[in-house]
Amino acid sequence: MGVIARIKEDIESIYHRDPAANSTLEIIFNYPGMHAIWIHRVSHKLWLAKWHFTARCLSTFSRWLTGVEIHPGATIGRRFFIDHGMGVVIGETAEIGDDCTLYHSVTLGGTTWQAGKRHPTLGNNVVIGAGAKVLGPITMHDGARVGSNSVVVKDVASDHTVVGIPGRVVASPTNQSKEKTERRTEMAKKYGFDAYAVSPDNPDPVANAIGQMLDHMHLMDSKVQELCQAIQQMGGEVCTKKLPELNVDAFDEAERNAASNRKQDIDKFDPSI
Repeated sequence: MGVIARIKEDIESIYHRDPAANSTLEIIFNYPGMHAIWIHRVSHKLWLAKWHFTARCLSTFSRWLTGVEIHPGATIGRRFFIDHGMGVVIGETAEIGDDCTLYHSVTLGGTTWQAGKRHPTLGNNVVIGAGAKVLGPITMHDGARVGSNSVVVKDVASDHTVVGIPGRVVASPTNQSKEKTERRTEMAKKYGFDAYAVSPDNPDPVANAIGQMLDHMHLMDSKVQELCQAIQQMGGEVCTKKLPELNVDAFDEAERNAASNRKQDIDKFDPSI
């Protein structure tokens, strides 16, 4: 993949994972986590070419510029996203898969001074919360989640969630929960909005309410489809027209207007009254 295509992929991945991103220009100039990843790609190539001193100097400059310290020896996959970035430390022998997300103050560190593999390995789609420390040559398998400020020193299985000090498993996948999450995600895509936080075990009551609405929509959608098929078999002509697409941009514009009105009301408020 070429450099320009890789940059476009990085920008698109931020759009998908950060609702605060408003424009490509904003992402290019105001996301230090992405700047750190771009600089790391150059320093990593220098490191592999045995230009170790130059690579370390470039990574130190990146640390000064972005607040993110990535050793040039670290291996990083595609669509890696560092949100906010400040205080993130990634060690020399760390390996990161595709579509991973790290929040600020995360450390992928070592627990020994011995040479060799001493930093974590992250699979694909791993998410590590703010302030978490993942230490030692352990493996975070695909889809693993780490809660904020946790300290993880043991392997984490696929799709498991760990929290606490030391990290302990608090959520493990079941066939039922996987099926429900996949169904909700498909329904969210169908109706044109992001399926963020619609997992059935999410503690957020608003996210749970959205998830239940998606379950209801899926059930009604299935029942209407069955009714249409039955009537068609009886010779009727129903459900021949395609459902109109929802204009998500209109909802977004309405929310922006509402937010602007709220801000104006706050600005008008006089605390001296």
